[in-house]
This record gives sequence, C-alpha cells and structure tokens, in this order.
Amino acid sequence: MNSVMNVLVIGASRGLGLEFVAQYRAEGAVVTATARSEAGLVRLRALGATALRLDVADAASAAGLSGQIVGQTYDVAIVNAGVYGPRTQGLETPTEAVFDHVMHTNVLGPMRVLPQLMTVLAPGARLAVLSSQMGSMAGRSTNAGWLYRASKAALNSLLTDTALALAQQPGSGLCVALHPGWVRTDMGGSNADLEPARSVADMRRTLAGLTPEQHGAFLNHDGTPLPW
Repeated sequence: MNSVMNVLVIGASRGLGLEFVAQYRAEGAVVTATARSEAGLVRLRALGATALRLDVADAASAAGLSGQIVGQTYDVAIVNAGVYGPRTQGLETPTEAVFDHVMHTNVLGPMRVLPQLMTVLAPGARLAVLSSQMGSMAGRSTNAGWLYRASKAALNSLLTDTALALAQQPGSGLCVALHPGWVRTDMGGSNADLEPARSVADMRRTLAGLTPEQHGAFLNHDGTPLPW
C-alpha cells in the first residue's frame, strides 16, 4: 500500500461510517466519504474528508458515483450504508414500502456501488461491507428483526460474489463482510456492548491484517470467523 493511505467510506454521515472517517483521518489518511444530506457532508468536511453526495437507494445518485471517483485508487473501501427497518419480534409481514426501503438500501445499494469500486481498488486493497451477525443463518437463535436479517444475509451473498470477481483480478486485493458488534449508535441503541471507537478500531485492525486465506470471509470486528 501507499505510504499515505487513500480510503473511501460509503455511508459516513454518522455512526460507524463517521467514526471510520475520524479514525483514518487521525492517522493521516486521505479520506473520501459519502453522505445523503448536507448536514452529513458538513460533518465529513469538518474532519478533513472529501465529501461526496450519494444516496445508494436512489438509482441516479448511485450511478453517478463512478464519475465522482474517476481517476482515484483506494487502499481501503468500506461500504457502510444501511438501515435497520422495523423492530419486529416475530413473523410480522412488512409493508411493501418498508420492504423496499430496507432492501433497496441494504442490498440493491451495494449491488449498485460494488461494481463501480472494482476499477478503483489499488493493488493489495482491502474492501469491506458492513454486515451483521444477524445475517448469519447457521448462528441464528431468534427471528427478531427478520427483514434486517434477510437483508444482511443477502449482503453476505453479494460479498461472496464480489470475492469471486476480485479473485479473477490477481493482485487487486481482499474483501470481507464484517460484523461490527453490537454498537452504541442510533441503530444499536444505548444498551449496546461497544462504543463506536472500539468497534471501528477493531475493524480497522482486522482489515489491515487480512490474509489471502480470509478473502471472502465473514468476520467479527475482532477478526474471528462467523458462521454463514
């Protein structure tokens, strides 16, 4: 990797995405990050990041990403944009509008973004999608939030397909799906286990230490493997 790291964070207006920007900037990295709102863009600029307006759930906005990052090569790319949706406790059928909102953001959004990232990854780059252990089927013991679970299981499938695509581009880098832990963010709530700073520091270490054997893996924030 270059001596000055070049980082891209998709979905960074708050929470874990914003914390990724803050930590990479604190280490001197050049960071480009996206947000949907002007307030989010202002927060990113205040950290010294190049702020790009992007809504992964909007087809026209997402299609314009490649034009905003043309000519760049990124050592680290993180696809973080996501929503939780309804906090159901069982088999409660979502409305079509709610289903579309969650799936468009958590699944279609990455499907729009990931192909555009394939040509801007530096040799040896690290690419991560922010998934969740709630998307694990083998490790599941509750059906709470089943729409969110379905979306993250689908995101894990996208990561596997991305890993296969990267494997056809020798030297282009490694990709993983990361579970950030249960984090005290707007999504995770105040009773969660981890502070954002700890979760992001762990994930950054995990990305930096990835080995070829971990390419396409589903990992906890601390690098331990998770069941699909």
